[in-house]
Amino acid sequence: MAEVMMNEIEGTAARLGIDLSQVDLDSIRLPPGEDFGIKSDDDDVFQEDNLEFDSGFGNIIVVDNLPAVALEKFEKLEGVIRKIYSQIGVIKDDGLWMPLDPDTKKTLGYCFIEYNTPQEAELAKEKTHGYKLDRAHIFVVNMFDDFDRFMKVPNEWAPPEIKPYIPGENLQKWLTDEKARDQFVIRAGSDTEVLWNDARHLKPEPVYKRAFWTESFVQWSPLGTYLATVHRQGAAVWGGASTFNRLMRYAHPQVRLIDFSPGEKYLVTYSSHEPSNPRDATRVVINIFDVRTGKVMRDFKGTPDDFAIGGTGGVSGVSWPVFKWGGGKEDKYFARLGKNVVSVYETETFSLVDKKSLKVENVMDFSWSPTDPILALFVPELGGGNQPARVSLVQIPSKEELRQKNLFSVSDCKMYWQSNGDYLAVKVDRYTKTKKSTYTGFELFRIKERDIPIEVLELENKNDKIIAFAWEPKGHRFAVIHGDNPRPDISFYSMRTAQNTGRVSKLTTLKGKQANALFWSPAGRFIILAGLKGFNGQLEFYNVDELETMATAEHFMATDIEWDPTGRYVATAVTSVHEMENGFNIWSFNGKLLYRILKDHFFQYLWRPRPPSFLTPEKEEEIAKNLKKYSKKYEAEDQDVSMLLSEQDREKRRMLKEEWDKWVSEWKRLHEEERLERQKLRDGEASDEEEEYEAKEVEVEELLEVSEEILPFEYGQE
Repeated sequence: MAEVMMNEIEGTAARLGIDLSQVDLDSIRLPPGEDFGIKSDDDDVFQEDNLEFDSGFGNIIVVDNLPAVALEKFEKLEGVIRKIYSQIGVIKDDGLWMPLDPDTKKTLGYCFIEYNTPQEAELAKEKTHGYKLDRAHIFVVNMFDDFDRFMKVPNEWAPPEIKPYIPGENLQKWLTDEKARDQFVIRAGSDTEVLWNDARHLKPEPVYKRAFWTESFVQWSPLGTYLATVHRQGAAVWGGASTFNRLMRYAHPQVRLIDFSPGEKYLVTYSSHEPSNPRDATRVVINIFDVRTGKVMRDFKGTPDDFAIGGTGGVSGVSWPVFKWGGGKEDKYFARLGKNVVSVYETETFSLVDKKSLKVENVMDFSWSPTDPILALFVPELGGGNQPARVSLVQIPSKEELRQKNLFSVSDCKMYWQSNGDYLAVKVDRYTKTKKSTYTGFELFRIKERDIPIEVLELENKNDKIIAFAWEPKGHRFAVIHGDNPRPDISFYSMRTAQNTGRVSKLTTLKGKQANALFWSPAGRFIILAGLKGFNGQLEFYNVDELETMATAEHFMATDIEWDPTGRYVATAVTSVHEMENGFNIWSFNGKLLYRILKDHFFQYLWRPRPPSFLTPEKEEEIAKNLKKYSKKYEAEDQDVSMLLSEQDREKRRMLKEEWDKWVSEWKRLHEEERLERQKLRDGEASDEEEEYEAKEVEVEELLEVSEEILPFEYGQE
């Protein structure tokens, strides 16, 4: 295309008598708005970026229904307004103007506020329209540009144009796959690719592939609707019925981390910006977007120290995720840990619940129930042990304490919620009496039972180190790896017993296993006991119902293990932290290796999540009871696939046989062509058949040397 265009330019220049070698093409500037029919790929980028720096009045708001005060109270009122609105965004220098009545020298009851960006102004309007300053003054906030729009309203009403309804794409179309397959995304080199896991045909089937799709990583939304990519200008989400189209962009320069709310309604983005002045601190910006509209619902700005408390991972000293979401899939609440406070926000107004944070002296960690608006808080010991550590359960939004447990001689504490929110396990590391060592026990909360009873579980050997802990998803069992490397023990426990006494009971202990990580199937029942890192990818597929090993295997140097969302297949991967053997393996739930794909510079493997089933528990139980009836269809399909694979296998063997026969025929031809040469080398013997030769043994004696030696003879030797 470029060569054709250049040929046209050269031809036109020749007709006009212009020497192109004398023209500086870089100095040519097109008239504004003129592109001569050549469209730029970056037009949409420039258009969206220009929205951020609109030169009109979109960054100005008008706040009405303020108190009308005299000059002596002017500064006080201005300070109150500035305090309210500076929390939402940066007000420009001289950006707050409150006009005075020239006659009475009182304020007129309204003011103008100018922000740096239109986005901040829009957010200020949304957050403060209807704000109650006192009983007599409730703010009425409008955009300055709205007044111009109101002035252009025609005197006579005209019915609006009715646009035809255009249905949107079915973003869940992938769930209707007739083969009931699951998708996954991989990143290798500069390519990002989405594929079907076609385990029946023992290979993946491509869906969509794109080079340089993201600049750092990709991430599925929790229900699998969107695939998010990260870029220097911000983040984007992709999806569609048949392919992956860009659905929305979220402008956030230099974004480094992202996080979805559990119900996919909101996207949290994070960036840090180095200061231009060495005396200034690094600036952190966190935005919360509405996923569907791309609108900023709330932003948070500060230094890394402001966001460094809590969380499990992150960058530049900031713990990530900064905000933890609660209230289940409704995305009703989110919270962050501060110094001596837990700040809980509700998404209806994106403000603090009851307009104030939950004060908890010296709070160190918190976590939400996966299904209910219940916070679990951990507070360490205070006053040198005079005030014990404690774990508290707090109901939101009432902030009522549901249960509290005091803990003594605590070294460390970690909380694990079961996926249904039925149980909470608190792993407590305690000091021994001598304070020279620690031992570990568990406090087990039964959340759904009356008064939330708590049980204490201690290992048979108190000195065993806890290497890993994991609840069975949607179940009542949990597994613990304990002991010393290289061969620790693995114990399985149940929160239920045959007598239903409500006591935790041990099911079994597996001795001396090469494992340091636990991976439960999403459907429960099955678990992988994995030895990663120093254990070089040892895998044991274990059936907890039957308490038996189904298979043992190895994926050498495996770094990642992930079950598919249905619990049918498992992916193990070796990422680019190792230079060799990069790629992934797909296994059946019972440990059979189905296929293996090698990829150089392999970075990511992520299964596409599935939303919860619409089937009721009763319907699921009915299907389980009549599984044979439902499985007939799939058994027939499996048989057809098996026959197809057998036919493909037979075809492959036939082709190999033909190739072998062709190779033998070629060598026979060459053998025949060289017959005369062989006859010549055999002194005229014509036969090539071995059986026509007669074998004879011939003995040959050869005299090599004859020598004589005279020996001395003495009398009397005889």
